[in-house]
Amino acid sequence: MGRIDELDLKILSELSKDASISVPKLSKSINVNSSVVYSRIKRLLKMGFIKKFTIVINDEALGFNVRALTGINMDSKMRDNVLNELFRIPEVREVAEVTGRFDILVTMSSKSLDEMHQLISEKVGRIEGVQKTETFIEMRKTVRELLYSHSIAQ
Repeated sequence: MGRIDELDLKILSELSKDASISVPKLSKSINVNSSVVYSRIKRLLKMGFIKKFTIVINDEALGFNVRALTGINMDSKMRDNVLNELFRIPEVREVAEVTGRFDILVTMSSKSLDEMHQLISEKVGRIEGVQKTETFIEMRKTVRELLYSHSIAQ
């Protein structure tokens, strides 16, 4: 990947807060000409620093009030089956293969604790190759915005 500078980092920071911001509004907030901002965004896309522009959906507004992180131990010979079956479950949001006491960490959402229990015991727990699960229900979540600093540009 190419090099980025302080202006690129300002643009990335602003876009990470709100990807729907218009170029004129963005250029005004960072005090840079709109044409420069537009060309920088195109360059950041081309260089792969921006993967895509997306939205953040309010899961609670849709009724998904329960989130859980489930650690899974699996038979390593059944890895592909376990991963494929996990992604067939609509409530599964993320699957991460990790080091440590679990082989996989799965993030899931449901509308109730009963639904989460059923999801884990009847769907995840019955996947061929899953040996053990341990689930952590999210009580409260605090997300910190990643600050892009000059040190990244060097």
